[in-house]
Amino acid sequence: MANSKVKNKAKENKKKVEKCTSATMTVKVNGRKIEHSGRKFLKAVGIILLPLAVGIIASVCTISAQESFNAFAQPPLAPPAWLFPVVWTILYLMMGVASYLIYRVKVNNWRERRLKVAELAIFYVQLIFNIAWTLIFFNSDMKYFAFGWLIAMWLMILAFILMAFRNRKAAAWLMVPYILWCTFAAYLNIAIAILN
Repeated sequence: MANSKVKNKAKENKKKVEKCTSATMTVKVNGRKIEHSGRKFLKAVGIILLPLAVGIIASVCTISAQESFNAFAQPPLAPPAWLFPVVWTILYLMMGVASYLIYRVKVNNWRERRLKVAELAIFYVQLIFNIAWTLIFFNSDMKYFAFGWLIAMWLMILAFILMAFRNRKAAAWLMVPYILWCTFAAYLNIAIAILN
């Protein structure tokens, strides 16, 4: 008896999920109506929020980062520590939208498919480098190594931008503030390594 109640409840829940993900949503973009299924919408939200989730994980792993940053001898132009989470939240969301735009690129031949796969691969590898840099810089005493790591990440971001200009310029432009911020972060990284 209890077993049949559990099965019925499971069937009801499955129907609710199917109904939710199969429902269509109409979104207006540049004056055009675009219909998305609930499943596609959830996938889009997941892809867009993934970099932000990675950033949150990195910040949890370096919970004392703001205090650590304030404890360093500060180079000229060093912003206040509270500004970093604000900037990174915006950048992670922009990165997520950029990756979603590349994910949505329609491919017509194997060359375009290869480019799309390469772009997404570079994007996710640089995202891993991003979280690793945070851990290296704040949780170890290897500031010069962190600088080298950041340069490698910067080169991956540049490669992504250059590749994205071929098939989705909007994705490339969304990554420009990120590479500029990473350039500034590289300056802060090497200056802190020298001063401390």
